[in-house]
Amino acid sequence: MTRTIRLRPWQRAALDQFAAARGSDFLAVATPGAGKTTFALAAARTELASRPGRLVVVVPTAHLKLQWARAASELDLHLDAAWSPSDGRLPPDMHGIVTTYQQVATAAAPLSTLSRGAFVVLDEVHHAGQDRAWGESLVLAFGSARRRLSLSGTPFRSDTRSIPFVRYELEEARPDFEYGYGEALAERRVVRPVYFPRTNGYMEWSATDGALHAATFDDELSVVHANQRLRTALSLDGQWLPDVLRAAHGRLTEIRKSQPDAGGLVIATDQGHARGIAELMAGVFGTRPEVATSDDPEAARTIGEFARNGHPWLVAVRMVSEGVDIPRLRVGVYATTTTTELFFRQAVGRFVRWLPGIGRQSAYVFIPDDPRLRSGAAKIAESRRHSLRRRDASAREAAVEGDWDRAAELVGEAPEEQLSLFSVISAVATHAVDADGDGADDPLQPDDDPALLLDLGAPPALGHHAASGPAVPAGMARTELREQLRVANSAVARRLARRTGWSHAKVNAELNRLAGLARVTEATIGQLEARLRHGERWLSRV
Repeated sequence: MTRTIRLRPWQRAALDQFAAARGSDFLAVATPGAGKTTFALAAARTELASRPGRLVVVVPTAHLKLQWARAASELDLHLDAAWSPSDGRLPPDMHGIVTTYQQVATAAAPLSTLSRGAFVVLDEVHHAGQDRAWGESLVLAFGSARRRLSLSGTPFRSDTRSIPFVRYELEEARPDFEYGYGEALAERRVVRPVYFPRTNGYMEWSATDGALHAATFDDELSVVHANQRLRTALSLDGQWLPDVLRAAHGRLTEIRKSQPDAGGLVIATDQGHARGIAELMAGVFGTRPEVATSDDPEAARTIGEFARNGHPWLVAVRMVSEGVDIPRLRVGVYATTTTTELFFRQAVGRFVRWLPGIGRQSAYVFIPDDPRLRSGAAKIAESRRHSLRRRDASAREAAVEGDWDRAAELVGEAPEEQLSLFSVISAVATHAVDADGDGADDPLQPDDDPALLLDLGAPPALGHHAASGPAVPAGMARTELREQLRVANSAVARRLARRTGWSHAKVNAELNRLAGLARVTEATIGQLEARLRHGERWLSRV
């Protein structure tokens, strides 16, 4: 069976450049929402069609493993999202695995064996620079891979930790292919324009040394005091944050009149802050947002459900990061004290994903009028203005306040605050600069879809008995069905152990013998279903 997919022009251009490139490594940088996953999987299909082998995908977070597995299954590529180093051989009905950078750091040796001669995709590869051990593990795990495709939604610097398999020039990562936000807007129907309503304020606080301070976002302050000013504005003890949330909720309410499932995201500073914001919004707006924090084991499920359920608001702390796909997000509130350009761009990337069939669909990210955030917003807005208004290149020379790279360096050098000595006195929202994107700045929608067809040919071959077993339900990856069958097999084995008095090990060994298995972790879906049938028949007789 062959499969044909539609590619956007940039995806086809990148694929052609990837096919023509020499060497084992290729770095593609494309703006969030542009379709890096589709490009990477199309590249994997064409590569494995000509040179069969395993496919290994590495992602930043566990939440993205299933997202990648589902996307891969749409192209008849089957990835095991539950792989573990103790599982033994890869089941023959799987083309490969999807794992995380953190898991690579703890399982580099077995991954080295698994990925020998493989095609490796490193999603959001800049994460490999967060920890020295992660970078070293990548070399050990994937140094013997046949080819490595690195992806990023954000151009990045080395920051003294060069990332393996990435080429640098003057400390900047050098992409082999780059597709920016401005280009995506100009192409239309790829990403949506994002606008940044920003709010000034008058903040008063007691610093760590006991001194009293008061400032607006227009006042020049040291990095330490600028951080304290931002914390004061975002505090639940002041009035600045409730006023901004009220404005954002009003904007979302208007948007939901034409797009009823439009959603909003508040990016909070920490877990307590997130829960406090949720309580505040429930009291003021009568609607309780969903909350996703790293200490909640159900956070990934909450995010997945929010992507589909049409509820208005989600409050999260560093959980909705690169690759998380919630296209219905139209309004955001940037309520975190993290001011680095990389994180800000990643956060904004959650709001740019285009939804077909809606027409005009601007997004709005409400931000404090902090000079560092104002600078980052101005850089993104300039790309938007240039693409949508076709300004002359001279218009790009509009002044941008602040030097973000220098600010990030200073933040790193600033002494740690004694948080217990810091206290908010008041925070009042003052001047708000609206950014109305419902007018002529939105791109006109062409009647034709700017996409290209690509014939992927027959899917890569799998092992013996790989296609046996039940059909996988639509929208579900093979790895999900496998996990359901493994859970069901485990439950049957427990019941058999109770009824027969046998040990769990003896019951499992007998079920494996009946199904012709060596290990459950190496079984195909068909073999797992056969094992389950044997177990159920055994249960009916005891």
